[in-house]
Amino acid sequence: MAMDPGVTEPEPARAPAPSGRLEDLYVRNSPGALRLAYFLTGNRELAEDLVQEAFVRVAGRFRHLRMPDAFDAYLRRTIVNLFTSQLRRAKLERAYTARHGEDPTVASEPSDPAARDQLWRALHTLPERQRAAIVLRYYEDLSEHRAAEILGCSAGALNQLVVRGMAALRNQMGDEG
Repeated sequence: MAMDPGVTEPEPARAPAPSGRLEDLYVRNSPGALRLAYFLTGNRELAEDLVQEAFVRVAGRFRHLRMPDAFDAYLRRTIVNLFTSQLRRAKLERAYTARHGEDPTVASEPSDPAARDQLWRALHTLPERQRAAIVLRYYEDLSEHRAAEILGCSAGALNQLVVRGMAALRNQMGDEG
């Protein structure tokens, strides 16, 4: 097929060139990093998350790297460290679950919507500081010290707020315990 000399064939579309050093590092290192993370995890989504987290961590420390040209080595090391941290965390979670199982002392949200609504209404009738103390201690699961610090009171005062608030809630809810 003969081409008309006045018509030029369009150039194939090219990916835009990376505009910055970090973008270039990502384009250059992400395929290998993703392979490594996939071989470690066996799960593409987890691997992508690991690579992203590792890249953010290493890129955030880019100015402080001893050898910036060894970015890929730092990235690989970070991926492995993140993966082993995930394994340790999963091991701790399994051990905790094995030890405690379904812990009946952990309060759970009432499954009955009417009871949940009644509790919600009762909670909102409490004075603000009692409500805040109960929410910080039980909903946010903060320590006595941290909750008292947030409320600007002593741990003893916090405990008094919680005791009074819980007593008022029990009275309003009909003391099921």
